[in-house]
Amino acid sequence: MISKLVTCQEKYRPQYHFTPKNYWMNDPNGLVYYQQEYHLFYQFHPFGTKWGPMHWGHAVSEDLVHWKHLEVALVPDENGMIFSGSAVVDWNDTSGFFNGKSGLVAIFTHHDTDPNSEKPRQRQSLAYSLDNGRTWIKFNDNPVLVNKEKIDFRDPKVFWHEDTKKWIMVLAAGDCIDIYSSPNLKEWRFESSFIGHSGEKFGVWECPDLFKLPVEGDSNQTKWVLLVSHGDQPASLYGSRTQYFVGEFDGHNFTKNGSDHNVKWLDKGKDNYAGVSWSDTVDARRIYIGWMSNWRYANETPTQGWRGAMTLPRELFLTSKGLLIQKPVKELENLRDEHIQIKNQMLEPDKDLLSNLQGTTWEIIAEFEFEEAKEFGIKVCKSTKKETLIGYNVDKEEIYIDRRISGETSFNEFFSSLDCVAVKAQNNRIKFHVYLDRSTIEVFGNNGEIAMTNLIFPDSQSHGLELFSNGGNVKLLSMDMYRLKSIWSS
Repeated sequence: MISKLVTCQEKYRPQYHFTPKNYWMNDPNGLVYYQQEYHLFYQFHPFGTKWGPMHWGHAVSEDLVHWKHLEVALVPDENGMIFSGSAVVDWNDTSGFFNGKSGLVAIFTHHDTDPNSEKPRQRQSLAYSLDNGRTWIKFNDNPVLVNKEKIDFRDPKVFWHEDTKKWIMVLAAGDCIDIYSSPNLKEWRFESSFIGHSGEKFGVWECPDLFKLPVEGDSNQTKWVLLVSHGDQPASLYGSRTQYFVGEFDGHNFTKNGSDHNVKWLDKGKDNYAGVSWSDTVDARRIYIGWMSNWRYANETPTQGWRGAMTLPRELFLTSKGLLIQKPVKELENLRDEHIQIKNQMLEPDKDLLSNLQGTTWEIIAEFEFEEAKEFGIKVCKSTKKETLIGYNVDKEEIYIDRRISGETSFNEFFSSLDCVAVKAQNNRIKFHVYLDRSTIEVFGNNGEIAMTNLIFPDSQSHGLELFSNGGNVKLLSMDMYRLKSIWSS
């Protein structure tokens, strides 16, 4: 199903994550399901491997795993570059583009320079497709939404709000999220702004998403979730990241629940940014994907000929405590190949349970039980001098990824890092669900309670795996390892 590439074995090229054929990729855009296809558009520079004049790249999939690369969807024009945005199915032809039938409409940001002031200018525009997204026609009356006062005014995420029978747009507007409504996608009315608490501000806000989720354990209750990414700034310890808010939305205002201003981070690693969710999925799942990088070093990562990868698609759930749970989509199980299982083994210094295993494309599900141990976990991409640790620190009650000696780190001083997230063990047990894919690591702790996403760039000799423990007894209750097939050939 996928366009097979002669370059699929390039150094650092992930084998089952989405990457561009070549050149530069960042934010996912226009995520929509239509006519049995998941559409993935993305910020794309087709002439270089660093950020440049933005286009919309395009790929489609029937299963969220195998992707077919299509021609560039949207190119810069007289209104500017094509920044981030969304796509919807206009089922009832509210736009009038489809002669009474349904079709796809893209809502995106045009970015250019105002010829009168020489200041950056960001305006919202439309394009529509009459052939399932293969070609696009830009609306003659673009742009459809302008704000002459705000320079940062971008990344529209649009959805149909059934209660008010209107389209809703959430838009990043500097340090707030502006909300607009429209009956037809062409004429927009300002509804409100969500500002948030000062303690939740970490630079310019970007790439919002607003959607409703059922509350687990209560079939009659739903909540609205607002995702907000924030750009990098010197004071940020983590560079660019994504946070979320849980609350209520009535078609006009988003109101955050409670007065707790502790920031809820979507991902506790360094490399998950600008993620948004698919619209119009037929099975009611809320499926999210993010760009796997960080603006602190995104232009410097040491890949050749291509730069940028997406996270694995994740299904989102909401707990009664207002916490997002993330789980890799079930379709990924179709990539499982060789299966290795270990049960009820004590971790001992002179007994390496994984000594015969090599490889850099694994799914690993492991549950540990500890007694007096100080820390334990899994070493991946290991050689005599290099390794990446995925572990649990018992005293600090933290899951961590240590990539300080993971391989190539010299391209940016911020990259070498030990990243941690607080997780309380349940009955002295910790469960890891790890996806390793050459230069990417995604860790889901305690059944999706936490997610950590980090890039690594190991050398060609770093193929080993090892279980480790320090300071006391640790029992490996169970470990299922699956060697995963490449999407370039499966």
